[in-house]
Amino acid sequence: MDLSTLNKEQRQAVETLDGPLLILAGAGSGKTRALTYRIANLVDHGVSPWNILALTFTNKAAREMRERTEALLGGSVKDMWVATFHSCCTRILRSDIDKLGRDRNFVIYDDDDQTSLIAAIMKRLGVNDKDITKRQIKEHISEAKNKSTEPEKFLMDNPYLDESVLKVFREYQRSLKEYNALDFDDLLGKTLELFQSCPEVLQKYRSKFRYILVDEYQDTNVMQYHIVELLAREHGNICVVGDDDQSIYGWRGADIRNILDFEKDFPGAKVIRLEQNYRSTSNILDAANAVIENNQGRKSKKLWTDNGRGDRIETFTADSERDEAHFVCRKIMEGVRNGMNYGDFAVLYRMNAQSRIPETTMVNYGIP
Repeated sequence: MDLSTLNKEQRQAVETLDGPLLILAGAGSGKTRALTYRIANLVDHGVSPWNILALTFTNKAAREMRERTEALLGGSVKDMWVATFHSCCTRILRSDIDKLGRDRNFVIYDDDDQTSLIAAIMKRLGVNDKDITKRQIKEHISEAKNKSTEPEKFLMDNPYLDESVLKVFREYQRSLKEYNALDFDDLLGKTLELFQSCPEVLQKYRSKFRYILVDEYQDTNVMQYHIVELLAREHGNICVVGDDDQSIYGWRGADIRNILDFEKDFPGAKVIRLEQNYRSTSNILDAANAVIENNQGRKSKKLWTDNGRGDRIETFTADSERDEAHFVCRKIMEGVRNGMNYGDFAVLYRMNAQSRIPETTMVNYGIP
């Protein structure tokens, strides 16, 4: 394989094939490139594709990883598992959930299915929707399943929760079993239960997955951590890629300790930092570094680039959201007068409710 297009740190990551490896990949540092080259390099060194498990968080990322790996190898790697956590667990459960006394032809409940079931249970148990909504109960159940290997105990130990949540949870779990259904969180939970209660099943997948790679490791939750740790404990060939500075999913169960404690969990782990950024200019990176270095509980890294200084960052402190919207519109109009197109601009906001005032202000400025 031609590794000459990789920078020094990317090449180190690609050529470190055995043992635990933590790749701390800053934003725009070419982590997907490093990951795909590493997978291809494993195959190039005689590792069978079916002995490799690569886990991502979205179907798009999994598809891109597979396509790029096949392009590097010049052939199909269809036997390799490149999948999201949930699709990987679904595949395992379709094969082995019967060891837990469940039917392998289970159905998977989506968000609407869950909400409808919870609403029916609340009605049956006489839980008033004005006291606590079905959406809130669903979120509490999901949080419990994502943050604990014992969700019922998690709910019991939370003194701030209404007792009706626990009642609904118990009936919800009973109903899922009756209907031979799993929700998305159960896909992880039942896989972990399978590994913990059936050593022969765990050993089967340990023998199969000799090399494990996990993308966006900073976003993994308790369940995902335990599944990966159990699979990798015997051979120790685990490579995780992530950036603690990009951990933003704590509100949905992601546990930052998974990446911060990786070297404790896997003694002797090698750590490689991808710090060269290919996406931004120095002014942007200097500002980002100055902000993020104030965070506590992080792995030290400093992004840099060969892309030059670039334009200086401009900030504006508005008196109100309307003042802010007028500033944005003036900047757009100034750019258009100087030969730019309206399509050259993007306006980012934090939540949908904030879009109304910029939109109505643009109408007043004649901005399409």
